[in-house]
Amino acid sequence: MESSVDRLCQSASDATGLSDFGDDCFREPLEIFLRSGAEEGQLTDIGAAAMEGMALGNLVHRLKVVDWHTQHPEINQPIEKPIFLIGLPRTGTTALSHLLSVDPANRSLLSWEATDAVPPSTADWRNDPRFIAAEQAPNMLDLINPKFKTIHFDPVDMPVECATLLGQTFMSLHLATTFHVPSYMDALWDFENTKAYEFHKQILQVLQSGYGGQWQLKSPVHLIDPWALNEVYPDARFVLTHRDPVKVVASVCSLVETLAGTWTDADWRTYIQTTWPEVIARLLDNQLAFRDELEKSGRGDAFIDISYSDFVANPLPQVEQMYDALDMEFSTAARAAMVQHTEVHKKDRFGSHSYGLEEWGLSDGELRERFAPYLNRYDDFLQSGK
Repeated sequence: MESSVDRLCQSASDATGLSDFGDDCFREPLEIFLRSGAEEGQLTDIGAAAMEGMALGNLVHRLKVVDWHTQHPEINQPIEKPIFLIGLPRTGTTALSHLLSVDPANRSLLSWEATDAVPPSTADWRNDPRFIAAEQAPNMLDLINPKFKTIHFDPVDMPVECATLLGQTFMSLHLATTFHVPSYMDALWDFENTKAYEFHKQILQVLQSGYGGQWQLKSPVHLIDPWALNEVYPDARFVLTHRDPVKVVASVCSLVETLAGTWTDADWRTYIQTTWPEVIARLLDNQLAFRDELEKSGRGDAFIDISYSDFVANPLPQVEQMYDALDMEFSTAARAAMVQHTEVHKKDRFGSHSYGLEEWGLSDGELRERFAPYLNRYDDFLQSGK
């Protein structure tokens, strides 16, 4: 009997006239993801359609990227010294990435092109028919669940998380944030992620062949396996945004409930309460271990630390210090663009996001005990004004 994976691959091939998906590393994760959604996700009809549509879209894009590389081998160029923002979720990585994107010298993974990279966009991408179509298209998530916009919003002309690219190999934590898929979440920690990052690199090579610049990329999902990230990008630099992880837990639980709740009518609060605090803890464990290993190998200068509270209070000095640490020019044009950006894109402009531990029956003391290694190491960056 034809599997769901085979059926979707055939549909993607039918839609594109292509058949080469590249490395088949995506097949097992996709199978687990689809099975977990079907058997455990308690999806509504809309939710089931959204899951299948996401999977099909990722496969279609994968076919196009592999084909473009085959037809244009000259694009296999290095991705030089990329900057990855790898702080926890809800620590300002989105705001920082959006701010960095307005520097004309930087190259960002823009939301509209992350799933439509072929052919590669050019520097005047605002005239690209694909961008115009994406800008004019209705935001379905916003229409179905307008509350989510107060928590997280990615405009089509602003950067999007690398999770979108890793999702095209179906090895990405964001899939377990978008849908309640317990078996997939369990399997996620054991995937061989190097192949996922190799495909991630292929997409960046396509995009930079249209126009280049200093890559600045971001996603907390990199903390699932930062070693694989570093293997594929051995000269990468890493920006860590620091915020009290206890507050992060409360915010993440609220985000997951709101986003994944779009696609189900079931009550998943107990699962969120018992699962996501430990997910955050494991991401922090990986961050600490990864930094320790690179510091021991002589690459301690690959890390830059930013305080969330200081960044929120006054972002430009934090960015200037980051540029200085990375030996990058903070140009007059970059400063002017960032000043203008901050005047328009203010925190809570779509409404405030309220959340608290008490809503989840979680203990502040128990969480702080679990997070103690991180709290002790980064205390200075977790205090306001430091």
